[in-house]
Amino acid sequence: MKMVSPKPFTFHGGKRAVLLLHGFSGDSADVRMLGRFLEKNGYTTHAPIYRGHGGPMENMLDYTPNDWWNDVVRAYEYLKELGHDEIAVAGLSLGGVFSLKLAYSLPVKGIVPMCAPMSLQSEEEMFQGILDKAVAYKRKEQKTDEQIQREMERFDRNQLWNLIKANQRLIDDVRNQIDLIYAPILIAQGRKDTVITLNSAEIIYNEVESPEKTLKWYEKSGHVITIDVERDALHEDILNFLNGLDWEAE
Repeated sequence: MKMVSPKPFTFHGGKRAVLLLHGFSGDSADVRMLGRFLEKNGYTTHAPIYRGHGGPMENMLDYTPNDWWNDVVRAYEYLKELGHDEIAVAGLSLGGVFSLKLAYSLPVKGIVPMCAPMSLQSEEEMFQGILDKAVAYKRKEQKTDEQIQREMERFDRNQLWNLIKANQRLIDDVRNQIDLIYAPILIAQGRKDTVITLNSAEIIYNEVESPEKTLKWYEKSGHVITIDVERDALHEDILNFLNGLDWEAE
């Protein structure tokens, strides 16, 4: 069965722009509903897909977090090329880490890190989770159990470990520099998140220097908060945050 790969999207809703960033091993579907919601409320939204994402998990092994950071910067520059001088950024998980990095690297109007890790619950669980997602993707392709077994035997586990370690180094580097962030920030965290340490949200809140900062907990939500049961409340909170920024563009 031919799988239809997710695509980057750009929804043109107005002069104000929001860059939307997905998580590690995710894709633009993570933030598509949020993108459509913001478009309907007057915002242009753009979501890239990092290289190696949006298909079989083994495709990620050919790239590094530095490659994905370059993808984020290119997406930011794409919005600039479209004529958007004011850009806010919202990111889920690894995308949230990139949103923080963007905030001390380039001009941003405001930032919304969602379930952004400052440390992971367990690298072993992340490792197994990627393998499980790899198998699930192959089942969606309607491959036989024998095909899946053969392909998973070729899955480079050492390369995956190295990639997870590289992600943690990125997280550590960003954590060491978040005191350089002064942009307004809304930190969103699901209380039922089992992927990252829950105090990650409090670390971000306590260590950024932003005069305008809010930490919002979503009591019924897990890690992929953008598509979880409280997504409508999350969307409204993000819209209220964005509407409260000091935009020049109307």
